[in-house]
Amino acid sequence: MKTSNKLFYCLSFALLLGTSGEAQFFKKLAKKAEKAAERTVERRVERETSKKTDQALDSVLEPGSGGKQAPNTEGNENTTGTNDENTTSTSSVATGPKTIEVYSKFDFVPGDKPLFFDDFNDEFMGDFPSKWNTNGSGEVVTIGSIPGKWYSIASRSITVPNLGTTLPEDFTMEFDLKVVNLSRNTGSGAKLGIYFSETSGLTTNENNVLANLNFCQYIAIGVRVDNNFKGDPAPIQNTLQQDLREIYKDVVHVSIAVNKNRYRLWLNEIKVADLPQFIVKPELINYVKFYVNGIDKQKRQEQVLISNLKIAEGGVDLRRKLMAEGKISTNGIRFNSGSADILPQSMGIIRQISQVLNQDSSMNLNIVGHTDSDGTDESNMKLSKDRAEAVKKALVSVYGISEDRLSSEGKGEAEPVADNGTSQGKAQNRRVEFIKL
Repeated sequence: MKTSNKLFYCLSFALLLGTSGEAQFFKKLAKKAEKAAERTVERRVERETSKKTDQALDSVLEPGSGGKQAPNTEGNENTTGTNDENTTSTSSVATGPKTIEVYSKFDFVPGDKPLFFDDFNDEFMGDFPSKWNTNGSGEVVTIGSIPGKWYSIASRSITVPNLGTTLPEDFTMEFDLKVVNLSRNTGSGAKLGIYFSETSGLTTNENNVLANLNFCQYIAIGVRVDNNFKGDPAPIQNTLQQDLREIYKDVVHVSIAVNKNRYRLWLNEIKVADLPQFIVKPELINYVKFYVNGIDKQKRQEQVLISNLKIAEGGVDLRRKLMAEGKISTNGIRFNSGSADILPQSMGIIRQISQVLNQDSSMNLNIVGHTDSDGTDESNMKLSKDRAEAVKKALVSVYGISEDRLSSEGKGEAEPVADNGTSQGKAQNRRVEFIKL
């Protein structure tokens, strides 16, 4: 405001000194300066209003956070962090902590039958992860103040998780992605290719679908999508133009949903791709592969890191299942480690539950929380109760469901559905049930 006022007064003074034509010219400039100042004030008011709204929602759904976004950690393995590297690039995509309000319309729903999970916590530092295969190299690392272990994928290498099974027609995949030391020197060839392929071989010369995440910082490239099926007369080959440069400075949560022919991709809460006929032959999509290229670890210390890879069967409409069967169980609602703070990206499932309750006004639900076996029986019982109650509060506060229609309880670690001795089993045991009353 002070700068705008000075400009306004200077231009006004110039009106007194100039000729008649010049006076008219400066008079117009003065009016523009005054309007610019007014717009600046309006934008600041809007930002402050939005900020206060977000803080109010967060204080309800993330107790003890004081309106600040809690770290992005789940169970004992999910991670978060920020990148301190600075670049001069700009972006149309907002980054930084994401609020419950931002994710309230997020429509990704993870599968309900886990097929593969790896957070690399059982691996030794510096080793190549034991559940994977590659034609290059890679190692398990930690990075700065970001918690957890990460798999650093070597450039120009294909790497494949050993699923032990083939992918079903309906599945979801999620993982956390961190790209280290991005700068203006990070070129257009720097990318992570995510393949769903026909075979588990260390090749991409086969039937597959591909999404290329490009990390270039001096130009906005977006996401490249290709489907490659032999005999397909009209393959999809397109670059989805979006400026994602800023988003890659933080830990990015990548979510992919495949439902037969349909392919959807989200980066954090942003749906980047929704292609209804992308997978021409679902029966030929059997394995997951990652390919990294254009990353200079030796000279620029760049690295592409992934963690918390989750692949699950399903990802179909939970609403129909709840209405038909009167009960669903999901491990897709996630919380900060050891707390009842809901991670914003879990809102897709809670949103679907609210839609069922809005459609059937006679339905009441009991929400039941379950934990893994880490911690004491007493602490896990309390944690499970608190998490069930947090989901109940989200339904009430965000989606307007009457509190009288909901109840909550916790079962702690008493009813496991998988082996608590493994990371994958623990991930299955951390779950929330919705039971029709």
